[in-house]
Amino acid sequence: MPYFESPVDGTRLHYVDHGPVTGPVAVFVASAYVGHEMWEYQMLPLAEAGHRCVALDRRGHGRSDDAWSGYDLDTLADDLNGLLDHLDLREVTLIGHSVGTGEVVRCVTRHGLARVARVALVAGVSPGVVRSPGTPDGVDPEAVRADDEVFRRDRAAYFTALADDFFAAHLPGNQMSPPYVRYLVDRCLSATPRAANGVRAVVAALDLTDELPAMDLPVLVVHGTHDTSAPLALTGERVARLVPDGILKVYENGGHGLFATHAARLTADLREFLDAGAVRAADTVGAAAAGH
Repeated sequence: MPYFESPVDGTRLHYVDHGPVTGPVAVFVASAYVGHEMWEYQMLPLAEAGHRCVALDRRGHGRSDDAWSGYDLDTLADDLNGLLDHLDLREVTLIGHSVGTGEVVRCVTRHGLARVARVALVAGVSPGVVRSPGTPDGVDPEAVRADDEVFRRDRAAYFTALADDFFAAHLPGNQMSPPYVRYLVDRCLSATPRAANGVRAVVAALDLTDELPAMDLPVLVVHGTHDTSAPLALTGERVARLVPDGILKVYENGGHGLFATHAARLTADLREFLDAGAVRAADTVGAAAAGH
């Protein structure tokens, strides 16, 4: 299976690479607790349509090695950039979900645009959901600490109890089969306890308010109206206002797990965004060639 070593500390990280190597490149960054498998409803059809789809299992998640350290946003962003370097990827569209959007944003603001052409932020917790200078209306930090105690006490019960809210299952069209819900809970539990708590700490400290205006590239923001993990007004709408070139697509009745409940629509929107980037890149190359 494909692995590379983190440029920070040598942690062995797993990735998948699907589709033609000559196709437009999409690099997927998963939500907290899960690995690349969460993107199956997007990666498979996009790869079959001719896109190169790459996805990373962050440290302590999926098939990547367990690691005690490195669960800070800079290191996670460096791991992501290390994958781009390892595969020598160019004109990449970075696609992140939930906390993965933070890794995507920090990767761009920390490492620049040499390899990245556009970004898609899906149900993101960016710019932040916990009260901070940049997010004064965020969740009370004391409430987050209390939630952490519940999480540490029984992760299996925690994930199971939140599944309906995650998918907004009480709303029309959002019902996922019990076996799929069980599968996703099991995938959440595959993250090591250290990794799970480390990523939660990243979310608790996240404040990207000052970084988003520097995202000088096209940004697609996809968010659901009923996302209880990352409320639309606190996250997606703010991101779309803060970035210079943002497109906001709001999914009615969408929850945090819209990658599954709204899978076909999300895949179509990502494909449109990827194809627009490929056309733009081809036009740029053609213009450059004509100039010579």
